[in-house]
Amino acid sequence: MKRLLLSLLLLLPVAVSAQYRTPGYADLSESEMVRVMKEDVGFLASAALEGRAAGSEGELEAARYLSSRLESLGVDLLYGNDGDLFGLRQEAAGDTLRSRNVAAFIPGYDKKLKDKYIVICARLDNLGQATVSVDGSPVVRTYYGANGNASGLAMLLQLAGKLSTNRVLLKRSVLLLAAGASLRDGAGSWYFLNRSFPAADDIDACVELNMLGTGAAGFYAYTASNADMNKLVTAMSGTLQPVLPRLVANEPCNSDHRMFYDRKIPSVLFTTGMYPEYNSDRDTPSVLQYDYMERELEYIYNYVVALCNGARPEFDPSEASKELYINGRRGGVVPFYECDVKPSFLGSSDPALFLQKWVYVYLRYPRAAVEQGIQGRVLVDFVIDEKGKVTEVEAVRSSHPLLEEEALRVIKASPDWKPGKIRGKKVKSRISLNVEFRLEKKK
Repeated sequence: MKRLLLSLLLLLPVAVSAQYRTPGYADLSESEMVRVMKEDVGFLASAALEGRAAGSEGELEAARYLSSRLESLGVDLLYGNDGDLFGLRQEAAGDTLRSRNVAAFIPGYDKKLKDKYIVICARLDNLGQATVSVDGSPVVRTYYGANGNASGLAMLLQLAGKLSTNRVLLKRSVLLLAAGASLRDGAGSWYFLNRSFPAADDIDACVELNMLGTGAAGFYAYTASNADMNKLVTAMSGTLQPVLPRLVANEPCNSDHRMFYDRKIPSVLFTTGMYPEYNSDRDTPSVLQYDYMERELEYIYNYVVALCNGARPEFDPSEASKELYINGRRGGVVPFYECDVKPSFLGSSDPALFLQKWVYVYLRYPRAAVEQGIQGRVLVDFVIDEKGKVTEVEAVRSSHPLLEEEALRVIKASPDWKPGKIRGKKVKSRISLNVEFRLEKKK
């Protein structure tokens, strides 16, 4: 009888609390954290959500799922279960795309610092679906986005639970943000900072989670060379951690951290970088390496706690670094965002305008790429010299050689910019931009 009872117990499904979870069978070799992350990714990257395109029903269901999970973890939602709705004008389509943000709040305990915030953000949307021609027949492809960015969302939920449980350790308050329409030039995070959240000036720092599921290839931290954020990474390298990120000077990907940087909020992007399945229909849960994610999560949690309790990081603390640039060291090239006067194109220092007014006007989608259903991003790095000319154009990351060739062609042909300046002196500046190639969904 005891043997029979034991057998029956082993067959019972794992208990779940969130209404969206589906029961599964326990793997005794996995930790509880890994099992829950698998469940979260399994839903967010499921076929039912059809790739979570901005403004789609799939994105709405993802928002509802995250709201439900956050409530179950004991954190306070800033908006309703459907998230905070915002509109994005689509000039080409002549209508308005409606996306949404999900945000939650964990209060700090310190009387002086509890009204200051650390934001943890992760993008909510992905590419959705596209209809392509395969051997003359239409085929619908779903871009599930397991690593981009269901992995970051799953880790956002885990951090919400750990920080909520240990909120007595947090001097500053924590904001958790799943940003909608992130792939539309960071529209959700821009809306949060400039329209939705009234205390944006009280945000002391931002931690972004994007594409964290392929840790075997590396774990990286990008701070746009912010000395204070880098100093914290360096300080933590001297403590016992399950994994340590490598600080990188080149931006791994264009993401929501840029919106925070534009508001002069010190930011760090944690990522495992590009991967072969990036922006393809092969980006499924099987891509993720959960044992690495578990280690990364522990490090990021410790980093967030240190941010909550430490001195406020300065946005641009290193005046000495500017002297080095001006005196010709570090190759004499200044990161775009560290210029006192940023380089401008057609009167605007917003890189999105360069993409809109030049790149996407003259970009020609390679016919062979269309026929093969190839889409994705090309991360292009280039220098704007003291005369405003575009030089040293190279592809840092690329989804496919066909897309890379076209992206480089258009940017190399760019008209002159107005150069950037530091302390009134023209300098060379380096900028990295993601050029998007997206196939339109046939109606």
